[in-house]
Amino acid sequence: MYRKLILAASALVFSTGLLAQTNLQTYYDFGKDRGYITTTFEMFKGDEFGDTFFFIDHYFADSGQRKDHLASALNGSYFEIERGINFWKESSLKDFSAHLEYDGSTWGAGIFCIGGKYDIHNEDFSRLLTLYLMYDAHIGAGEADIPLKFTAVWSLQHLFGVNGLTFKGFMDLWGNNSVFADGTTAKFSFLSEPQLWFNLGNAFKNHLDIGTEIELSYNFAGNKGFMCNPCAGLRWTF
Repeated sequence: MYRKLILAASALVFSTGLLAQTNLQTYYDFGKDRGYITTTFEMFKGDEFGDTFFFIDHYFADSGQRKDHLASALNGSYFEIERGINFWKESSLKDFSAHLEYDGSTWGAGIFCIGGKYDIHNEDFSRLLTLYLMYDAHIGAGEADIPLKFTAVWSLQHLFGVNGLTFKGFMDLWGNNSVFADGTTAKFSFLSEPQLWFNLGNAFKNHLDIGTEIELSYNFAGNKGFMCNPCAGLRWTF
């Protein structure tokens, strides 16, 4: 859940004939005590049985860490792979899918999730909201008293009537047993990453977007309380 940049691209299943979409994103994090670069490689593919989504995040050490030999150039990675299962696309339940997910990183044990998702959209899928409810099966350390995870993913294309302007993002709320440096504990964490992208159009054959992301979190990644970390980014869609 460190950076879940889901495409909210279930719409591609319908609008592009089950074609895959793959993109590479690069961000600079302006948050307090951050100042590092992150790259994200992600892919979404729909098929006759559902859809598959995965992404890989690489976090790069800042210049100070490399100078002091505190980290290599690559300072950690995070990975998610998800499978939506839907054999009933022609039925009245076509917008509901079973959901399987695995999350893993270089910092701790992996997590399996199982549950369901439901898509809400307009006729041309330019407005899309996907809701997930999952059971988190924590592996090894990091068990949760409330092993549930709720996720909402949204995508609004042509925002304010501006062609190429997209507002998208996600929100995660999940149970865990966090212990902070001051000895206090928390039973849940929250993470949201709203993004605003603008496609540069014919100058780059519609492949290149510029944009921003703001990471909003609460009791996340060992940090107690609320944090806000803005980023600037580029995205290339293959």
